[in-house]
Amino acid sequence: MHMTQKSLAKQRDELKRKLEQLEMKQAKLEKEFSEFMRIFLEEADGVQSGAAPTIPNQPARGYCM
Repeated sequence: MHMTQKSLAKQRDELKRKLEQLEMKQAKLEKEFSEFMRIFLEEADGVQSGAAPTIPNQPARGYCM
């Protein structure tokens, strides 16, 4: 089957749209992943920043809630 120039141009345009959609999805996923990792890697008990009260009779470092 012979493809005409029109069908090739149409196919190329469709592929460009799909590529743009995938690039937008990738950018969104990268942003979400970065946010997830930032939240995941935060100090859970806040002791490092001094935001959380310490537990009585516990060392100042080396534990996590």
